[in-house]
Amino acid sequence: MSTNAAVANAGGSGASPHRASIAAAFDLDQPWRIDDRVAVRPEPFGALLYHFGTRRLSFLKNTTVLTVVRSLADHPSARSACAAAGVTPAALPAYERALATLATSQMISQRAAS
Repeated sequence: MSTNAAVANAGGSGASPHRASIAAAFDLDQPWRIDDRVAVRPEPFGALLYHFGTRRLSFLKNTTVLTVVRSLADHPSARSACAAAGVTPAALPAYERALATLATSQMISQRAAS
């Protein structure tokens, strides 16, 4: 994965000044899941996510982030979902930012620990 974020929200301009603060508020060690109101459509580049409640569309820019997102509910934490998908420690900050963006846009949500 490149150093670019793995997710981009439709209508966004890409980099934003508060991106670092979004990632700082996201906890990789908590359990997460795809929100029940979100549909996932795989694409060659990654996937499209559509939230039926907010009517927002998000793009996942690679298949690894799609694997992470789809497996969130199967793992005790977002960190373990990333590790299982083969995300290296060096790449983890980019995936943390992507997941933080998805959480902020309500595409994923925290779930109760199992």
